[in-house]
Amino acid sequence: MPKKDPCKIFACRIQKCLEDNKFQESACQHAIEDLKDCCKKWQGQSLVCDGIKTDNSPKKA
Repeated sequence: MPKKDPCKIFACRIQKCLEDNKFQESACQHAIEDLKDCCKKWQGQSLVCDGIKTDNSPKKA
């Protein structure tokens, strides 16, 4: 049996937050940061973290 994904709970929290806040990403920044923090620790071991950028550099326009 595969090991439980350590960051899945954070991805679920983001989804719930977005649903609760009419998909306003700015209202869920705390949940997004929690997922990034988890991914910094578990990158390579969490499927949820595939494609998640864990650096804090600004997005390019």
